[in-house]
Amino acid sequence: MPRPLWSGAISFGLVTIPVKLVSATEDRSVHFHQIHTEDMGRVRVRKYCEAEDREVSAGEIGKGFEVSKDTLVAVTDAELEEMPLPTAKAIEIVAFVPAASIDPVRLSGDSYFLQGDGQVAAKPYALIAEALARNTKVAVAKLAWHGRERLVLLRVRDGVLVAHVLKWDDEIRDPAELAPKDLEVTDSEIDEAVQLIESMTTDDISGYRDTYREALEAVIEAKAEGRRPPEPRTGDEEQGGQVLDLMAALQESVRKAQSARGEDSGNAEIHEMPESKPEPKKKAAATKTAKKAPAKKAAKKNAAAKKPARRRGA
Repeated sequence: MPRPLWSGAISFGLVTIPVKLVSATEDRSVHFHQIHTEDMGRVRVRKYCEAEDREVSAGEIGKGFEVSKDTLVAVTDAELEEMPLPTAKAIEIVAFVPAASIDPVRLSGDSYFLQGDGQVAAKPYALIAEALARNTKVAVAKLAWHGRERLVLLRVRDGVLVAHVLKWDDEIRDPAELAPKDLEVTDSEIDEAVQLIESMTTDDISGYRDTYREALEAVIEAKAEGRRPPEPRTGDEEQGGQVLDLMAALQESVRKAQSARGEDSGNAEIHEMPESKPEPKKKAAATKTAKKAPAKKAAKKNAAAKKPARRRGA
């Protein structure tokens, strides 16, 4: 378990639960250093003071806010910690809301586990976790951390409280101007799109992997060992041109999704896309029979023609 990033308490009415905040995720991305490509030397970022024209250490660097051009106001860490906020050392629960009412766009991507801090936290921690697990509501709380107050969502995962950082209302842009205008879709197209959604629906996404990272790690490993990087992989299926028929694209997508899940696309009432297909075997057999018939008739005609010739020779 990673080291705690913050310690304080959950404020739940008159109940106080000492907790520690630990990261719920880990960064598995491949990170690069900047290098000088000619000699492989590391390129580093150095902190310079403009006034003294010299490099400064981390201990000499503080925070400053620009109130106007050429005017900065220094704010110390101590001043930030002493701000009169009730959420400075507490996760203050302000409301409980239905989980479905939280717009996913508000989730910032930062998630943390809340660990009970000491034996005194065990029972109230278990109490709120069990209470949240028994209904469809989540807790909305406020927390002052890293120089700002944050809105967080609290929920339960496997008996552990999880905090998801939320965006404030004024941090979310209005998407109205981005919506397509003056476009219409037919009911048939909507029905096909709904059927495609149903065909691709699953309750488990644990099997998906970061294939980009795996490919990148393979390239780095090959170069480190003096080997050539792996050849680019091409898709198993040929990529066709741009599909202009939306309905045909939806129908083909449904067929492929059902085929990938091992389902019979015949039950989906899909109109097949027009394509050239070989004739069925029955038709082929009939064609062969049709071809043989003229040959037999020709043989009978030849036999009939030969018999009179034999009589004249007698």
